[in-house]
Amino acid sequence: MRFSSIYKISFLLFFFITLGFSAQIKNPVKFKFTVNDLGNNQYEAVLNATMESGWHIYSKDLPEDTGIPTEYKVSGKNIELIGKFTETGKKHEEFSEAFGGTIVFYSNSAGFKQKFKLKDPAKPADVTSEITYQTCDDRVCLAPNTLEFNQKVTPKGSTEETAEEKPETTKDSVKTPATVTATPEKGKAVAAETSELDPKQLKIATIDFQKPLTDCGTAVEQVGENYWTYLFLGFVGGLIALLTPCVFPMIPLTVSFFTKGNKNKAKGKRDALIYGFFILLIFVLLSLPFHLIDGIAGNIFNEISTSIWLNIAFFIIFIFFAGSFFGYYDITLPSSIANKSSKAEEAGGIIGIFFMALTLVIVSFSCTGPILGSLLGSAVTGSTNVPMLLTFALAGFGLAWAIVFGLLALFPQALQSLPKSGGWMNTVKVVLGFVELALALKFLSKADLVSKTFLLKRELFIAIWIIIALGLALYLFGIIRFPHDDKKPKISITRKILGALGIGFVIYLIQGLIPAERPKLQLLSGILPPLNVSYLHDEKDGILGMHPEHDFFKAVELAKKENKPILIDFTGYGCENCRKMEEFVWSEPDILPILQNDVVLASLYVDDKEELPEDQKTKIDLGDGQIKKVKTIGDRWSLFQQVNFNNNSQPHYVLITPDGKVINTPVSGYMPKEDFKKFLECGVNYYKTTK
Repeated sequence: MRFSSIYKISFLLFFFITLGFSAQIKNPVKFKFTVNDLGNNQYEAVLNATMESGWHIYSKDLPEDTGIPTEYKVSGKNIELIGKFTETGKKHEEFSEAFGGTIVFYSNSAGFKQKFKLKDPAKPADVTSEITYQTCDDRVCLAPNTLEFNQKVTPKGSTEETAEEKPETTKDSVKTPATVTATPEKGKAVAAETSELDPKQLKIATIDFQKPLTDCGTAVEQVGENYWTYLFLGFVGGLIALLTPCVFPMIPLTVSFFTKGNKNKAKGKRDALIYGFFILLIFVLLSLPFHLIDGIAGNIFNEISTSIWLNIAFFIIFIFFAGSFFGYYDITLPSSIANKSSKAEEAGGIIGIFFMALTLVIVSFSCTGPILGSLLGSAVTGSTNVPMLLTFALAGFGLAWAIVFGLLALFPQALQSLPKSGGWMNTVKVVLGFVELALALKFLSKADLVSKTFLLKRELFIAIWIIIALGLALYLFGIIRFPHDDKKPKISITRKILGALGIGFVIYLIQGLIPAERPKLQLLSGILPPLNVSYLHDEKDGILGMHPEHDFFKAVELAKKENKPILIDFTGYGCENCRKMEEFVWSEPDILPILQNDVVLASLYVDDKEELPEDQKTKIDLGDGQIKKVKTIGDRWSLFQQVNFNNNSQPHYVLITPDGKVINTPVSGYMPKEDFKKFLECGVNYYKTTK
């Protein structure tokens, strides 16, 4: 994608976010799929779309870089396509200032047609229709979506038709519509009659996690998302952003406007508090689009967090952010947005105050954008409930600003105690630049793990972080400088203390390069690559000397041979809490022997992008005409977890017998060693006493 395209998309995203929009509309487009018999062994697959008022979908003829064109594909084993697909309906063309080009779209209704013929006219054919499209209205575009529809074509006189009850026919019945087969039952894999442990049949009949064989171990506390942690992190991020050159000089100016520019001091203070509230509100509104996207495509954030290319994109973006903080260039929104917002301030009253707050958010984007981007990247790639975490993080960010502006408006004399603007603000930006560099490596590592290239070894990751930490320390001591630094900077006591802490962090990291029996660098667990992605170990050697099965069905076979229970470990290459459990709970001397000797460990990676063999690929009907393809190993185990355990978080641990019965209540998330030990011993001891 060209830089201009990225710029336009970034502009649109921020514009939509700052306006805020409703998350009530979930599915504004309905589809109906039919197959028409045209005679002479020719058929037409027709997919008709009906859109709610105000919504539209793009045409296939959409110009480049102006949106996502609609793609329509028809396939099947016994069919041969005739030409390309065509569109029907009233086509609209309209110039878009945002895209700088003409967009082509359909509103209210549209049709997509593809002609085909049967390779063998005597045999039926299963016709698969797939459409990829994007839905937009005049305010927002929903996430791109792909749907699949299936119908069966049974030609006249075929063997299959004669086995069924034939409808009454007349001489003019040549063009009778093709026969349609029913869609699969919701939540079931699309497969022929199979044995109980057919890899294609994701639902295992014997598994009932709600009725375990024993209730021991149920006191284990389930660890979920810590929203308050993200609120705190957002609050800290907001305080840091206040210290940047884009924001700090505006504090006394803004507060003075409310306290001195208004003869009625009580009204001025009230307006200042309203101003702080609107700042908080605007930052909370930034999270609404993610709730909307999550409502439309609930698995989209899992796709993002495990996407190789999106993680590489995050890596590049964070490097780009770091360059901005170092002072080599500025990241700014188009000046027209700030100008329009500034003009709106003239409305006066509460509306004018709102637009003052909006102007502050917009003009400070060059400093706040990278910090907010860090919150977004961390939440999207490390959480199971992204929208809510972002809401708390952004609320914390806005709360920090609201409190500072509000308190200073109530106690304006405190302005005198604020430090004067100066070079120290640029120091804050540069330090943040080093932090962005370090965080960028996390996304590159995740892409490396998911792609199974394993090029970024644990020791290399640590070595790069040592270089970054050393560079930060040298900067704080004044040995290296960046474009906006003073030529002869004064090294304050604070800088010297922070520089010393940087050296201490380097020493802490160095111990991670020294071979040891027990894992080190616990503070960085989940950020560093796994223990077995190392120059000292082969990733094929497994974790902690264990060689877990990565296929549930093979684990069942092994468990039957060894007469052991199975510990299902739903995990992921990009799962931070999974790494923390492996390195600092599994490795404990009273836990590791249980895993090594008493269970068959089945580690199922839900983000494995390796494609399944053709004979193991299948489909799941998600309802509403949408069918999910199970194409990769990660697809299989992710849906396997959802279908059998109604859970999609990692890590998630389940103890089952070789015949597929859940022993005790499953547990999720990172947990203390004693809790995990209790869970393991409960299930293992029960199995030993009953086998």
